[in-house]
Amino acid sequence: MPASATKALRVAVLADSDTRWKWGALTANRIVPQGVPRDVPKGLGTAVQEDAQEDAQEDSPEDSPEDSNFRLDGYLLRGRATPTARQLQEVGVRADSLREVTAVEFLRTMSEETEDPYDVLVLALVGGGVQAMLHGLNRVWGERTDRPAVVTGYVGVVYEKLADGLLLRHGADLVLANSRQDADRFRAVYDGVGADSSPVTEVALPFLGGEPYTGEHDPYTVVFAAQPSVPESRRDRTYLLDRLIRHARSHPEREVLLKLRSKPGEHTTHIEELPYQKLVQKADPPPNFRLVYGHMGEVLDRTDLLVTVSSTAALESLHRRIPTVVLTDLGVREALGNHHFVGSGCLASWDQLDAGHRPAPDAEWVARQGVAPGGTPSGGTPSGEGSYANAFDTARERIAKLLARPGGLPPLAPYYTPQTAPGYLPGILARHHLGPDGTPLPGAPAADRDPGPVRQIVRRAARGAYRHGVQRVAPVIRRMGEL
Repeated sequence: MPASATKALRVAVLADSDTRWKWGALTANRIVPQGVPRDVPKGLGTAVQEDAQEDAQEDSPEDSPEDSNFRLDGYLLRGRATPTARQLQEVGVRADSLREVTAVEFLRTMSEETEDPYDVLVLALVGGGVQAMLHGLNRVWGERTDRPAVVTGYVGVVYEKLADGLLLRHGADLVLANSRQDADRFRAVYDGVGADSSPVTEVALPFLGGEPYTGEHDPYTVVFAAQPSVPESRRDRTYLLDRLIRHARSHPEREVLLKLRSKPGEHTTHIEELPYQKLVQKADPPPNFRLVYGHMGEVLDRTDLLVTVSSTAALESLHRRIPTVVLTDLGVREALGNHHFVGSGCLASWDQLDAGHRPAPDAEWVARQGVAPGGTPSGGTPSGEGSYANAFDTARERIAKLLARPGGLPPLAPYYTPQTAPGYLPGILARHHLGPDGTPLPGAPAADRDPGPVRQIVRRAARGAYRHGVQRVAPVIRRMGEL
């Protein structure tokens, strides 16, 4: 009988940013097989390496299901986008333990998990990080058959580097696709290069939910969901901010909110060189215009019109049947990501919105995105085959079969190997201080011991300096080079 059938399941999530931590932890809650009693109090926060992260753990709301039946350990991969305490609190996802690690530290931890190994490991990383971990894990696990089932995927809309990102994720036991459309595309890429496409598993975005939109609020609230890197130029970002402020001025009876992902100096999945907080200092917004942070779900609770360039927030909004607009003001372009919404019925410009236009989403397009499937009307409850409530059933069933597999699990088998990609793979692994065979390179950080107090202080200072360089110095140098 497999160990997972006689004990509470243990799940680990390795994430490299706030949004990927949210996706990874919520995905774990959705896909872990049900029916196994949990062996620790739900939401208990322990072993948090950073005391600031500990504060975030204690104060964060409970997003995990009431019937959580497993222990969730979170690992934050140290880098430019390692989430701050405020970002962790805003994400609002609890774990039983949470600590920051380097790639080598994480691999060492996985190698030491032999007496009571994890059952499921979710890799919530960029493609290169996933590939590095797959090769590193193969090295530390060797021929072990009691290894965890390894799961990976994407945090949102996949609109660029489809083949590159997918092949870097190949080798995991499950590669999750957030919609029927993505599942078809993923399989086509894998089949097209002769890679095994069976790990592709259709699910949905794990953070969809909330009460369906039932009608206008008082005051009527317009929310612009900003993105850290879309658009990139000062001119385009200033234009969007100006149009939002103009909308607020022309509709003084409305509340107009600029929903921001991070505060200056913080990093998310993408680098934000020109924060809207700075741009708005040079504007003169009216009293009904405000900047807001916080959990996107809570903001959507009071939203009557969601406007964005291409944020995943549009899918959250559509799932609730909130009127949703994807802007065309800057064009419909791959660089902006709004080309993904072609056919959605949601494309419109600020001029159209100011004139009172409200797009109606295309039901077939929405269903293919795994958003509000079933076509229930506003205020209705999705039910039956294909509903969001059933979107994760297949993933749960596949993981249950993996955990019950006679003889355990075979070694991971990534498409990229030193034989298939000798000019590409070594560079990917080296970024995480790993050699071509997954072995830590000489001088890899913390390859031999846990960091002491002094090393932890130096790391925090170095990370702060690095973020300052990326956020403040690098943009100035680039602008000077354009003169």
